[in-house]
Amino acid sequence: MKITLLIKVLFILIVFVSICKGQTDMEKTKYNKLTPEEEQIIIHKGTERPFTGKYNDFYEKGTYHCKRCNALLYRSTDKFSSGCGWPSFDDEVRGAVKRETDADGIRTEILCASCDAHLGHVFKGEGFTGKNTRHCVNSLSMIFVPDGEELPPVLERSK
Repeated sequence: MKITLLIKVLFILIVFVSICKGQTDMEKTKYNKLTPEEEQIIIHKGTERPFTGKYNDFYEKGTYHCKRCNALLYRSTDKFSSGCGWPSFDDEVRGAVKRETDADGIRTEILCASCDAHLGHVFKGEGFTGKNTRHCVNSLSMIFVPDGEELPPVLERSK
C-alpha cells in the first residue's frame, strides 16, 4: 500500500516538473511582436497582395531575416526580378528555409527553419535564373538589414 502511494506521488511529481520545465522553455522563446497583418501572413499562412510589399522592387545590398525570430534567410545577391509581384530569390541561406507541401497539395510552402514562420512558396523549372528556382516571399515575412549594419535583438515575446 505504501509503495503504491509512493509510486503515485513520484509519478505526479515527475509530471509536474516536466510541465513546469516546458512552460519555462516556452517563456524563454522570444519572437518579435507582430502586427495583425504580419500575424495573418506569418502565423496563419496568408499572402500579401502582389506588388504591394516593400521589398518587391527593392535591390539594396544586405541580408533578409525572418520577421518573427530574426533568423538569417536570404542574401541580396540571390534576389532577382521575376515580375510576379513578390520578392523573388533563387537561393536561400543553407538550412534557413524548410519546405512543406502546401494545404492545396500542389504548391510547396516555405517556412523559417528556426520558428516555422510562413514565408511564401517556392517554384522550380520556370527558367528565370540559372538555378531555375524562385522563392516567392511575402515582404511582411522579412526584415532587411543593409550591409554593414546589425539586426537589433528580439526584444519582445509574441505568440
